Amino acid sequence: MARSDMYRKLPWTGGDARSVAEIVNNLVEGKSNNTGDITLVAGGASSTTIYDERIGYNSYIGLEPKTQTSASTYFPYGAFQDTTDQSIATTTATANITLNATDYSLGTSLVDGYKVKVDYSGLYNVQFSIQFVNTDNAQHDLDIWFRKNGSDVAGSNSKFTVPARKSASIYGNLIAALNFNVELAKDDYVSLAWATSSVLVTIEHLAAQTTPTRPATPSAIVTIQYLSANSFTTNLFTEPYISSQQNGQATISHPANTGTNKVYRYIIVG
Repeated sequence: MARSDMYRKLPWTGGDARSVAEIVNNLVEGKSNNTGDITLVAGGASSTTIYDERIGYNSYIGLEPKTQTSASTYFPYGAFQDTTDQSIATTTATANITLNATDYSLGTSLVDGYKVKVDYSGLYNVQFSIQFVNTDNAQHDLDIWFRKNGSDVAGSNSKFTVPARKSASIYGNLIAALNFNVELAKDDYVSLAWATSSVLVTIEHLAAQTTPTRPATPSAIVTIQYLSANSFTTNLFTEPYISSQQNGQATISHPANTGTNKVYRYIIVG
């Protein structure tokens, strides 16, 4: 912490008229010794302490970002994909749609190869895009639905029909895509499950192709975005705030900080 003691103070015994006039004029112009800077603790910390003898139990402490990184708004998100083929053994079984790569992640993570876990409670929008292929001569149906913490989410199923193959080498293809809102508490996870009317329907990935050049096709893409607070949320905050204080110090609560150079200017009143 850096303090800004740039203005003179009067001794307890008082001062001469010139000193009093200088200090009073500075106060009228808004110049006083009640500001400072604080850098948020990094390494995943969710609180930072200001140590300043000017802080009292009832002091007002205002915060404002001083660097671009500290001014960035915090909203959890995640983007995940899978680069393998996936299938189901029988038409009477269900399976989790797996994911094996993280493209982007802030406040979310991929767990156990298919679970998307959130670090903050809130209402989330989850979207998926699944590449299905059918090698049979007949079209077949499939279902995809959401699970939360391993349990099916009521009303979350969608039915798709994959077309039959056109020839021995041209299979039927379908992209199944949907978005769904789901309430999640801290450390909850959401996943996708599927079932099919034929084991000849599978989830397919494709390597990069040529003539013309095309990028690889993931078998599954899942994204998640935080929308707002919900019934599970005691306080999902996106900016630091003063959560407690006492004489000589104050605690700033903030989202888990993994970055650097998150500097805030503060002012103490009272």
